[in-house]
Amino acid sequence: MATTKTTTSAAIEPIDRLEEKIKVLVNMIGRLKGEQARAAEDSARLTREVEALRSRLEDAEGASAEVSALRDERDQIRARVSDMLQQLDALNL
Repeated sequence: MATTKTTTSAAIEPIDRLEEKIKVLVNMIGRLKGEQARAAEDSARLTREVEALRSRLEDAEGASAEVSALRDERDQIRARVSDMLQQLDALNL
């Protein structure tokens, strides 16, 4: 009977090791799924931030173009006013 118990005990050891490895793998899979979920949330958050920054950049570029157009218009008005002042000076009033 001692040999049967030893044989049974020896046969169970590989099963016990396999069970422990499976538990470790299950825990690892659970941890990896959690990390994947966090990574997906971070990715979604960063995507939203990038889109918001792109929108702000487009707004800034539009404002820059508007400022440039207003400066050009101001320069044209200055030139016209200068010409009018010269014409008034030429009249000697």
